[in-house]
Amino acid sequence: MQSNVCIAHRGWSGVAPENTLAAIRLAIEHPEIDGVEFDVQLTKDQIPVVIHDYSLERTTNGTGWVKDHTFAELRSLDAGSWFDSQFVGETIPSLEEVLIANRQKKWLNIELKQMVASKEQVLEEKVIRLIEQYDMEEHVVITSFQHQSVYNVKRLAPRLQVGPLIYGMPLLLQEQAQHIGADVLSLAYPYLTHEVAQHAQEWGYSIIAWTVDEPEHMRVLAQLGSHVHICTNHPDRWLSWKGSTA
Repeated sequence: MQSNVCIAHRGWSGVAPENTLAAIRLAIEHPEIDGVEFDVQLTKDQIPVVIHDYSLERTTNGTGWVKDHTFAELRSLDAGSWFDSQFVGETIPSLEEVLIANRQKKWLNIELKQMVASKEQVLEEKVIRLIEQYDMEEHVVITSFQHQSVYNVKRLAPRLQVGPLIYGMPLLLQEQAQHIGADVLSLAYPYLTHEVAQHAQEWGYSIIAWTVDEPEHMRVLAQLGSHVHICTNHPDRWLSWKGSTA
């Protein structure tokens, strides 16, 4: 029986500070973790960096908006000590550093973060350029809550897999996905029903179900089909549960 794909959310963020190279490397280097999800946005000098929040306060010792700081300024911040003292000195990584670290060519789910979709498509173009530079076209999927952004990516780079990020359950899901040119659907797991999973499979879409941290919820989602990918902060819980059912 084919197993569900396991994706580490913001890296292995249950054991290391989210969206740092420490968390991402732990996931990349684990043989049973299939992929890594992380967030990318632009600095003031238009470098794609890996951080979830638009502001710096929660996960660094900095303040203000990410977009108002240069990469050099962001690089001087501590992005690890908030999680645990053993991670003092962890920095905000660039997308380029993550792609370089992905020597195993694991599956990368890159979430594009933009407050509003930009007509200039700078984030999309810079991310695509780096993916192509490091020969990762076959190893990434681009998702975003800004559906215009993933639409742009698909038009700029048709080879890349893309998908809309969706919280809730919209009407005309298939029509939206088709318009975007989606290859996957990234859905908040509480809204993922048997009916939705079945329809997605019939339409030819795999599903990234996020963020699933309780083994009981993992079990329920796994039963919906192997096309449902488990995106979790705690891959160890998934691997432990999967191992107990083998």
